[in-house]
Amino acid sequence: MPGPDGTLRETIVVMKRFLGSLTAISASLAAGSAFAAQPEPWQTRFQPAATAIMEQVEWFEVYTLWFIIPISVFVLILLAIVIVRFRASANPVPSRTSHNTLIEVIWTVGPVVVLLFLAVPSFQLLTAQYTPPEDPALTVKATGNQWNWDYEYQIDEPLSFNSAMLQENARQAAGKEDKAIYPRLLAVDNEVVVPVNSTVRVLVTATDVIHAFAMPAFGIKTDAVPGRINEIWFKATKEGLYYGQCSELCGKDHAFMPIAIRVVTQDQYTTWLTAAKTDLPGANRALMAAVDSNKKVADAGE
Repeated sequence: MPGPDGTLRETIVVMKRFLGSLTAISASLAAGSAFAAQPEPWQTRFQPAATAIMEQVEWFEVYTLWFIIPISVFVLILLAIVIVRFRASANPVPSRTSHNTLIEVIWTVGPVVVLLFLAVPSFQLLTAQYTPPEDPALTVKATGNQWNWDYEYQIDEPLSFNSAMLQENARQAAGKEDKAIYPRLLAVDNEVVVPVNSTVRVLVTATDVIHAFAMPAFGIKTDAVPGRINEIWFKATKEGLYYGQCSELCGKDHAFMPIAIRVVTQDQYTTWLTAAKTDLPGANRALMAAVDSNKKVADAGE
């Protein structure tokens, strides 16, 4: 039998191994979560939040349920009582009551109080959505077309490119055979690339009909209207590849107009931007290789 000191040492060794396993698992999950922001089969909740605004949206949704569910249950109970108690067979002579002051006060004051509790955080969220925490580090103009997107990086030496849905026969050439990372109908040939933890301003417009620029994981959505520029912003706090779609019916191929934004480190972004000015496909492949290399390191728990 080991003595108290031996038992303590064994316990410490087991705890160290356990904590090491947790660290490795956490690193693996962190790497995998970088590609999790996309629609899932039978999904009932939001995509994982990648910005502070989306986290506020998630909180507000749960907050409103604390009002919606009790009110819905209360109204359902009242309807059941009325149906059972005041049905014709049980109440052949209906009441001739025309009003009740107490009830009228309750159903007037009650909804006003509920609306106030909903309005205050709602306006706070709305204000945050239109108030960037800092001056944007990058401005990207997104122009919707039937049925693809043109992007222009408004920097000293502007970078422009088109982004369209990735065709199935082009997967191998693009190095995007993995449908878990590059899903069918959501993957694009050229993703928007932005640095993590940087405020990005997006100027949204269109050339033909009304489209809509939406990225669920970022909590942003705005119409792309011909002849008009709408402004939105986001600050992604997690690296990864995020997918959205045009969210305004814009013609026969409306369902085939995805949006993809890749969030990377500042160094990866700078390297990509420098190369993309002369060779966009090559820059994309190099960035994909760098991201994949980092992911494998994280999966190994290092």
